[in-house]
Amino acid sequence: MILACHHISKSFLEVPVLKDVTFHLEKGDRAALVGINGAGKTTLLKIITGETEPDEGSVSFAKDTSLGYLAQDQGLTSDHTVEEELLDSCRQLLSMEEEIAAYESKMQTVSESALPALMDAYHSLLDTFTAAGGYSFRSEIRGILTGLGFTRQEWDKPVNTLSGGQKTRVALGKLLIGKPDIIILDEPTNHLDIDSIKFLESFISSYKGTVLIVSHDRYFLDRTVNCVIELDATKGTFFNGNYSAYAEKKKALLEEQKKAYLNNQQQIKHQEEVIAKLKSFNREKSIKRAESREKMLQKMTVVEKPFRIRDDMHLSFVPRIESGRDVMHVENLAKSFGSNHLFGGVTFDVRRGEHIALIGKNGTGKTTMLKILNEMLPADEGFFRLGTNVFTGYYDQAQEVLEPDNTAFEEISDVYPNMTNTEIRNLLASFLFTGDDVFKLIRSLSGGEKGRLSLAKLMLSGSNFLLLDEPTNHLDIISKEILEQALNSFEGTVLYVSHDRYFINRTASRILRLDENGLFDFMGHPSEEVPDRYIGNYDYYIDEMAKLAAADAEAGSVTASSAAGRGPGALTQGTSAEEDWRSQKEKQAKLRKAASDLKKCEDDIEKAESRIAELEELMSLPENYSDHEKLAIYNAEYEEVKGRLETLYKKWEELA
Repeated sequence: MILACHHISKSFLEVPVLKDVTFHLEKGDRAALVGINGAGKTTLLKIITGETEPDEGSVSFAKDTSLGYLAQDQGLTSDHTVEEELLDSCRQLLSMEEEIAAYESKMQTVSESALPALMDAYHSLLDTFTAAGGYSFRSEIRGILTGLGFTRQEWDKPVNTLSGGQKTRVALGKLLIGKPDIIILDEPTNHLDIDSIKFLESFISSYKGTVLIVSHDRYFLDRTVNCVIELDATKGTFFNGNYSAYAEKKKALLEEQKKAYLNNQQQIKHQEEVIAKLKSFNREKSIKRAESREKMLQKMTVVEKPFRIRDDMHLSFVPRIESGRDVMHVENLAKSFGSNHLFGGVTFDVRRGEHIALIGKNGTGKTTMLKILNEMLPADEGFFRLGTNVFTGYYDQAQEVLEPDNTAFEEISDVYPNMTNTEIRNLLASFLFTGDDVFKLIRSLSGGEKGRLSLAKLMLSGSNFLLLDEPTNHLDIISKEILEQALNSFEGTVLYVSHDRYFINRTASRILRLDENGLFDFMGHPSEEVPDRYIGNYDYYIDEMAKLAAADAEAGSVTASSAAGRGPGALTQGTSAEEDWRSQKEKQAKLRKAASDLKKCEDDIEKAESRIAELEELMSLPENYSDHEKLAIYNAEYEEVKGRLETLYKKWEELA
């Protein structure tokens, strides 16, 4: 046992949030903490980390356990660069590096009699340094920064100049490089693109410590956790397995509880009817029998009504008119902000009924493209046009379309003045704004509440073409499922940006990927080498990418990992099959050369690391202690090889 929560209870303003929550985690467990918004997940994390005191109960850890915690939207205030901030988490290794350098300098001047003791201390420190990852931590830092989506140019940016999302990614990087015994993550995927989420999945899956995660990303949880702790109606329940296993067990458990409750209620009702009938006879014997049954009824165990998961958000998109078959044509769209070129030459068409997911790394311009298509930003080049009878509705992930000084009630009444007060209150109630909640200022609402309010406005719009920017951000899992159902039953057209792969899997009929080379439709390569477009959801997209990578590797054209890195192997619309075939061949030739350079670099690294090990062994031999001249030669070569190895590491990172 590395972490245990014993009978945790917590209330705010006499409203219970947690009641008698008990569970424990073993070393190596990767646990998800799940529950609807407001279930107390973040409160429990703060109690575990010591930020909040429980009203009752306690938290205990195994001896000498180190703990790392990433809060939601965790900001950093630092004058360090991004790379320096992560290096700051390796202060112990940096101190050892300085000590090693001091020992090496002292070896040049120390007396012969003092050298053996100095060498012993030096090699003891080297052993500790090596065991702690001293020769790899800088490369690990660069790998983590790359994995979390930071470009090489961004490594040198001061942390204070970064956006809130970027600061959270830096904080996550610091946590990962620090490798505490327990990592606690509160919504870690909120500011990550799909590639960064996949990196984090890989890191967590191979992590030897214990991980506790709060997340609404079901795809991410399915691939990272081996147990689930559910907070439901103030109580905690422990389930073994990933999120899908939990969902199945939870569904079966609710069915059992529902049956037990209904059977119990039927028995109670039957007894009450018998008692009423006996009393109606108004005879001494029947009254005594009724009293006897009443005593039995009072002793009967009453089964508590199963808590009804809050699934009553009512969302339905109904277009007020059907659009034409051609919904949108986009041609040669381009956009830059100063010297920052986002995209260019973007051309695609949207047909009625399509559900298109726009994916890609952070910073490629996906949100910007949606804003251009919604006429909130001008394009630098190109144009787009809407088809016949197309009416667009826009969901903004930043919620900038909401007026912060309005109440939730005013936000609806201002846009739809013909709605009565009762109609507005009924609408807001269907989106979980009840009682005085309708008079809350929008600036005081949570991210999830703002998201639900934006969905309410979108539903009222009657649009037949929905442009959605990260619609699942800040929504809990139940709300996401309701949104999925609403989109799947929507008879109009949808173009959305999302990093939620589970959501994409459930709702997308076509995938477009935006990267530095432009916009790519998801395509495959038939055996006759003639491009042929096909469409599908995210799992289909991943499967086909894997097939392309395997085919390329089998043909000797490129390694599977390089193929995965180049995107879906897709071809832009508007180019001929022959031109695209030639373009692919040129790209494959470049990748073959890169793969060859990468292999040579890896061989050189292996040779350099082997030589460093040989030199360390030579310098540790007793017969070399007293030979200052030989020791100096070995030490000079050692420093030269170390410098060469550092250069090779940098080259490898660029090639990889």
